[in-house]
Amino acid sequence: MPPTPAAEPATRLDPRFSDPRAAAAPWSDAVALLEAAEVFWLTTVRPDARPHVTPLIAVWHDGALHFCTGPAERKARNLRDNRSVVLTTGGNTLGEGSDLVVEGEAERVTDTGTLRALAAAYAGKYGPAWTFGVGDGVFVGDGGEALVFRVAPRTAFGFTKGDAFGQTRWRFPR
Repeated sequence: MPPTPAAEPATRLDPRFSDPRAAAAPWSDAVALLEAAEVFWLTTVRPDARPHVTPLIAVWHDGALHFCTGPAERKARNLRDNRSVVLTTGGNTLGEGSDLVVEGEAERVTDTGTLRALAAAYAGKYGPAWTFGVGDGVFVGDGGEALVFRVAPRTAFGFTKGDAFGQTRWRFPR
């Protein structure tokens, strides 16, 4: 499994897209939003290079976002050829809140102990409707088997909305 990213990545407020009163958001604020967010949008790349975007649920665990998908779904098929992904979350209003964009590489999670911890995280966050068993390197649920992926941030962007709007970039060491 890839190492957990540093707790405090290099942080920079982009003045081109920020109010003069804005300050760079700390990574801990972004993590709190990632932990609380219920819906994420996953962008993958199709074999013909067209983007594919789909909503899904995800959990923040051990320094990374985790999501699951059926092995025959478009996103799983896309990830076989290109592991580069973007996960986004936030609100659809301009005047308040924050939006987050996390860029990284999707890595399969197959370790039984990690899968058990992630299954508990899903049930804890989303309730009993999202209870998974753990099979041979996969989640097992009512819909069959699901592949589990880990996305450690490579770069993340935070967009603070409201009067002192700002764009923060977090860069993680490779």
